[in-house]
Amino acid sequence: MRPDTPATPAENAENAETDRANHVAEAERLERTAAMYPEDAEHLLLQAAAHYELAEARDRATTLYDNLLASSDLRSPTLVRALKAANLWEYGHEAEARAIITGVRTAAPRDPAPWVIVAESLEAHDELEQAHETFTEGLDLLVTPSERDAGGAGIPLAKHPLLLGRHRVRRMLGIDHDGWDALADEVNRSTVSLDELHDPKRTWALGSDNPAELQAEISRLRAELGTYREALSRPFPVAVLHWPSPEYAELLSAYPSLTSEYPSYEAHLASTEASLRELSSSGTPNLGIVTGTVPSYEAFAASEGSSPEDVSLLPQYATTLAARGRAAAWPPAAGAECWCGSGNVYGACHGSDA
Repeated sequence: MRPDTPATPAENAENAETDRANHVAEAERLERTAAMYPEDAEHLLLQAAAHYELAEARDRATTLYDNLLASSDLRSPTLVRALKAANLWEYGHEAEARAIITGVRTAAPRDPAPWVIVAESLEAHDELEQAHETFTEGLDLLVTPSERDAGGAGIPLAKHPLLLGRHRVRRMLGIDHDGWDALADEVNRSTVSLDELHDPKRTWALGSDNPAELQAEISRLRAELGTYREALSRPFPVAVLHWPSPEYAELLSAYPSLTSEYPSYEAHLASTEASLRELSSSGTPNLGIVTGTVPSYEAFAASEGSSPEDVSLLPQYATTLAARGRAAAWPPAAGAECWCGSGNVYGACHGSDA
């Protein structure tokens, strides 16, 4: 088939089935990995559930969410409940999904993600007023007065979806702009204005017979897609490996040959900060620090069929930890403690000469 030849319905069905099979295979691989690394099971099983949803195996996704919620050491229970609600609604369990969404809103989580998930689920099922209320509740709770006073630049990236989602719903409801909408305009990274991106008439334009209208809509969609691609281009941070002092001492005691990489603890800390600054100055976004432990590193080396003394494993180990969601963002937020574990504020520690 030529690249510019539309696929036939049979070919489309075959491709869709292949995609579903690939998603199921990846979900099952992630489940096996979670069994090998219990400390990372929550993050890995959430990824697996997402793949089951993409494969339309929504019952299997629900089973994973239920298993996670039954765990006694779950780190993000409200997030898991929000994901479960969104998934349930997609395959006909509306009443249960609504009850869970009500519970999530009542719990008032301090993480933006559950608010975004339940609000978008309401929006997807045309509950626009409820979606608007949910986005607003999340913003009122999570955006501090100092962040709001600082304008768009003061709003943390994780809270942007609340602003953008609320703006989108208000456009569909025909509500005039307010202060939150002005902040949404400021955090918008697309070359197309939010009023245009979120214009309900865009849906109608896609069915137009006017070539000029169609071309304008294609241009807007390309701009919006570019923004999404930028956000998704790196699913986990570029991370630098840090060993806390006790782990550093244990590592070099067990594997003295690694002194070639780590001549002293002070040098290790200085090198970690210097590497991150170099990456930052080269324009690399989404930087982070992962904290190593000797047992985890030994298990990783064994899984790679190699020795912990192999220096080339260290960056691979760091990347693996980042992929499991173990990275802390760098640089730390203003007033936060330094990543090195000294207990001092970053700006008075390794960030003092930034």
